[in-house]
Amino acid sequence: MKKRLLSLLLLLTVGVASCLPVNAAGSSAVSSQAASTATQSGDSMFKPNVKLNSKAAELVNLDTDTTVFEQNSNQKMYPASTTKIMTFIIIMENIKNVDTETVTYTDAEKKQIDGTGSSTAGLKVGEKFSVHQLLYAMMVPSGNDAALLLATHIGGGSVSKFVDLMNKKAKALGCTGTHFSNPDGLHDENHYTTAHDLALMAKYALTLNYFSEITNTTVYNLTPLNEPTVMRQLTTTNAMIDRGAEGGAYYNPYVKGIKTGHTDEAGRCLVTTAVYGGCTYLCVLMGAPTNSATFGEMVDTTALYRWVYNNFNLVQIASSKQPIWEVPLKYAWNRDSIILCPEKDVTAVLPEGVSANSVEVTPNVPASVDAPVQKGQVIGTATLTYAKQKLATVRLVANETIDRSELVHSANTAKEIFTAPWFIAILAVIIVLVAVYVVLALFYNRRKNTMRKVKKYKRF
Repeated sequence: MKKRLLSLLLLLTVGVASCLPVNAAGSSAVSSQAASTATQSGDSMFKPNVKLNSKAAELVNLDTDTTVFEQNSNQKMYPASTTKIMTFIIIMENIKNVDTETVTYTDAEKKQIDGTGSSTAGLKVGEKFSVHQLLYAMMVPSGNDAALLLATHIGGGSVSKFVDLMNKKAKALGCTGTHFSNPDGLHDENHYTTAHDLALMAKYALTLNYFSEITNTTVYNLTPLNEPTVMRQLTTTNAMIDRGAEGGAYYNPYVKGIKTGHTDEAGRCLVTTAVYGGCTYLCVLMGAPTNSATFGEMVDTTALYRWVYNNFNLVQIASSKQPIWEVPLKYAWNRDSIILCPEKDVTAVLPEGVSANSVEVTPNVPASVDAPVQKGQVIGTATLTYAKQKLATVRLVANETIDRSELVHSANTAKEIFTAPWFIAILAVIIVLVAVYVVLALFYNRRKNTMRKVKKYKRF
């Protein structure tokens, strides 16, 4: 009988245990993405009271990489000579030393240029130049002859190989609406881009040596290396950086570079930067009318820069030294929370008069953190918004190192075990089983005693 009781208890215990949940160790992962700013184009906060002449536009704050305005920025457009921004990129990435490498203009390039109506730098057959000189000849007067010569040189005699490099680079930069057919921008139905893609190219080009210097040059004296007595004065096509062009009608002292372009099919295009009040912007305009005496793309550029500089400021909205949130902390001695700070300073474009105090912080952090915690350890992220518009997402890190207390950890572990539903369930089952055992044991003993009395009675 005792064996049967023990077997019954064992069977009940195993059955209860098999129904209990298995505790798997693990925690939700925290995003490791770096702080990134949001595109705010099209939002009400960033709508200018400006009617543009251009069909497509994009205005980007380069300090925060924030698009503050866009109009048809993903619409297919023809780039004309703004193509040469990508041509410049490919040249710089494929020539080790632009000052020492030289190229000679040949009759083959001349024949390809003749009759196309191209803007040129006036290169003559047999003249030799450094690549550096030819970069000026390509970007300042928008010389298609210089662009073709450099493309042929880098392509090993094949312009199509150079164009392949242009298209590969466009994809690498994230351009999704771009396809090039030539290095100079002459019209081709299969040669197109978008204002957004052109902005991506320009942002990258601005990181390259000589780009800013060359594209902001108004006059350049070109002398062939093999004809030192010959000097050609090249003048910029960008009236916004040349006080003497167009009677100074479009000159703006804050505008720097970058590239003009126009064909009948492309309209007038312009890519520029501007620096004022510690803020830097990149402006791309495409598709302004060519049948007007007014340079609509330059009028639009001035209007957009005036709007953004008069109505917005660059504001620090988060500091790496300023606590932004805190989360509960477990297993630390005499500490029940840890302070979180932004991983790095964050700035954003905000309307005039708006301070960081108006920015709303929405955290994405765990319910609690277990000690130990290291200073600088990423705990979560925070989204920073103003007027319901996302400004940035920043990683939140611990502002100090906190060790784990083994005593507190053990005490908390014991507490968690003793108060866990599964432990209470097991304890209740054990109590029930013990009670059942006691009852059965009493019943068994009573029956045993009764049987003894019966046997004793039968003897008599």
